[in-house]
Amino acid sequence: MADDASTNPGLLRTQAYINGNWVDAVSGETFNVDNPANGDLIAELAYCGTDETTAAIEAAEAAQPAWAAKTPKERAKYLRDLFNIMMENQQELARILTLEQGKPLAEAMGEIAYGANYIEWFSEEAKRIYGEVLTQPTGEKRVMTIRQPVGVAALITPWNFPNAMLTRKIAPALAAGCTVVCKPASETPLSALAIAELCDRVGIPPGVVNIVVGNTREIGAELTSNPIVKKLSFTGSTGIGKMLTEQCASTLKRLSMELGGNAPFIIFEDADLDLAVKGVMASKFRNAGQTCVCTNRIMVHESVKDAFVEKLLVATNALRVGNGLDDGVDLGPLVSAKAKKTVDEFVDDAVAKGAKVHEGPATPNGACYSKPLVLTEATRDMRVFSEEIFGPVAPVFTFKTDEEAIQMANDTEFGLASYFYSKDVSRCWKVAEALEYGMVGINEGIISNEMAPFGGVKESGQGREGSHHGLDDYLEIKSLTFGAI
Repeated sequence: MADDASTNPGLLRTQAYINGNWVDAVSGETFNVDNPANGDLIAELAYCGTDETTAAIEAAEAAQPAWAAKTPKERAKYLRDLFNIMMENQQELARILTLEQGKPLAEAMGEIAYGANYIEWFSEEAKRIYGEVLTQPTGEKRVMTIRQPVGVAALITPWNFPNAMLTRKIAPALAAGCTVVCKPASETPLSALAIAELCDRVGIPPGVVNIVVGNTREIGAELTSNPIVKKLSFTGSTGIGKMLTEQCASTLKRLSMELGGNAPFIIFEDADLDLAVKGVMASKFRNAGQTCVCTNRIMVHESVKDAFVEKLLVATNALRVGNGLDDGVDLGPLVSAKAKKTVDEFVDDAVAKGAKVHEGPATPNGACYSKPLVLTEATRDMRVFSEEIFGPVAPVFTFKTDEEAIQMANDTEFGLASYFYSKDVSRCWKVAEALEYGMVGINEGIISNEMAPFGGVKESGQGREGSHHGLDDYLEIKSLTFGAI
């Protein structure tokens, strides 16, 4: 591992975690995980495929009855211990995350705390899985419901939040009494394997949590086709989500899909522009623009457009881009050179169609670094209007009326996150209700927390993560009818 690696080598794991054991790939093959900031090799990991995934699924199945039989309070204790040990190792977990993903260390520290909060939240919600006593159909019958775990759950997570996206799924699954098989992204598997190490340290029984990485096609095919797996939760692109949905159809698995976004950020003429710029900076440039809830389209009322852009350019030019381990860095590299090339193509398309580029701060040399940019004179025929950018590019559109702003915002097949700024309470209610999105930030650029349901509508997915609703996707409702009362 590189010299700038974590100082806690016990958290850096390179094998699959199956049935409480660290194992190599059956084939003996490995793959590399590199640092996007400088291309240095971080580690060589076991390249798993069908065999290892099948073993993990069978281990989860064997562990399921005993785990489900534990009392909610017992499961809550395991999760509370996991929360505590994550926070005790926050700095080392953040360092691993920055090395493999690129985001600044301070931001990675925040992600570890954010991810751990889901563990803490669902440790408490585990004790609040309630049934109901329903209205009796006749005098001699009684009807009630209980909720039971779905069973073995497959969890597939992306590279942009390699810690938090996994804890947001593991926590409710374990709280509900499910065992899990996890497949993290190949670009950023080390954070997930570090979580497995911590699960082992707190004594979560073998087979309850299993993690395999490597051959994405083989692992995904086994998770979607194996009838032992009763539920699949996926965070990633809409295209892959649709493919996984098709693959799960033959066994009718329960599905949770948190898919792509195209978030509008609307600034009405009465908005506090300083507050709006602060919100844009938090929403657009966090993780170098690589989040599914990132602002994708900034829509500004024509009367305040010039004033807003002036303030936005000042804030954007103040950003510092560099290696996430360096002090004072606001934006790290993108996850790969391929991601950088894709962002450049968005900018080239916009410029070719008349957009004006406002250069941002300088970036270091490196294949993965993308300069933060503001694009003005953006129009609806540009790719930046209809497609998710996933990079630090902020296109600015204008509108004249509230109705036009809402129509522009809703003119997309996606419906994950949206934002708007206004001081008018009446407008706030009307716009919030009219936006076709699962989440709306009103005078707020950061909307994700463990207490709020996270998820989208339209082609942005189905199901919700976080809040008390987050348990629902891992539980079945069973009705019990008593006769001869």
